[in-house]
Amino acid sequence: MKKTLLITGGAGFIGSHVVRLFVEKYPDYKIVNLDALTYAGNLENLKDIENAPNYVFVKADITNAEDIYAIFKQFNFDGVIHLAAESHVDRSITDPNAFIQTNVMGTANLLNAARLAWKGNFEGKRFYHVSTDEVYGSLGAEGFFLETTPYDPQSPYSASKAASDHFVRAYGNTYGLPFVITNCSNNYGPNHFPEKLIPLFINNICNNKPLPVYGDGKYTRDWLYVVDHARAIDMVYHGGRNGETYNIGGFNEWQNIELVKLLCKEMDEKLGRTPGESEKLISYIKDRPGHDRRYAIDANKINKELGWYPSVTFEEGLSKTIDWYLANEEWLNHVTSGDYQSYYAKQYADKGASSFYGE
Repeated sequence: MKKTLLITGGAGFIGSHVVRLFVEKYPDYKIVNLDALTYAGNLENLKDIENAPNYVFVKADITNAEDIYAIFKQFNFDGVIHLAAESHVDRSITDPNAFIQTNVMGTANLLNAARLAWKGNFEGKRFYHVSTDEVYGSLGAEGFFLETTPYDPQSPYSASKAASDHFVRAYGNTYGLPFVITNCSNNYGPNHFPEKLIPLFINNICNNKPLPVYGDGKYTRDWLYVVDHARAIDMVYHGGRNGETYNIGGFNEWQNIELVKLLCKEMDEKLGRTPGESEKLISYIKDRPGHDRRYAIDANKINKELGWYPSVTFEEGLSKTIDWYLANEEWLNHVTSGDYQSYYAKQYADKGASSFYGE
């Protein structure tokens, strides 16, 4: 194989799209997907490529330093694309320690393993850390997050991601570890775990359940189709400059309430309902603590340097996303019931896998 790459969190929402892209686009790369298969990790996301000759799945937790060192020794990685993270803001408010362990300590374990495995010989090596726009805090009515915007995290989730970003840069500055970081806006698309807004509301509309909207509903987010994020990760990994940060955004701001109304309209059309029927499910609920008012990414740097730009409009991407969920009812039922967590046992554990599954 030309290269061996580690992709962490590759059974999750964004990670599964990145794994698929790399496995299919680079048949001469060995792609090792490492995932702990916690609640949001789902191997059913990758059924279509699980038998590919250049794909290996490893079940392991990045918070276990000994396992991470052993895996680096086993596979002799040329690069790391690090997506594994706790990512749900509401969960971080309830249990911040879990976010500190995974997002901060887990990242440090990977950095230490890469530094020791590569032993200062960094030629052809790269550590790519995937982060979020939430590290920048909240914007007012105008302006955009730039790569130089000072960090101002407002939730335990964003604070843990900010800390992990700082550790990656520190290892670059202190040990010379070659790295790139990307900070991305909100993703949406197929295989999204249904605790996040768009898949949750698609599922709720299908089942005529309430659509809970925080506060006045005017919180604004920049939305990016997940396939376009995977394309950007590919381009940054192969073409980005070491030591640089690249912001990835959809050029696509929506207030939550306007997004939900568009979603209701699309769902009514696709389900054959009376126009306006799904909007009646909207209910306003108490705002969550530390709720950032607006995020908006300036993605001109990655556009100018690497030629990346979103391939679909939000309306096109949302329509594709709804179609996928409506066509994959079995996947959604498995996720909402918890049955998806038995897939690893069927595919791997029953074949004798131990603490982590090698070749």
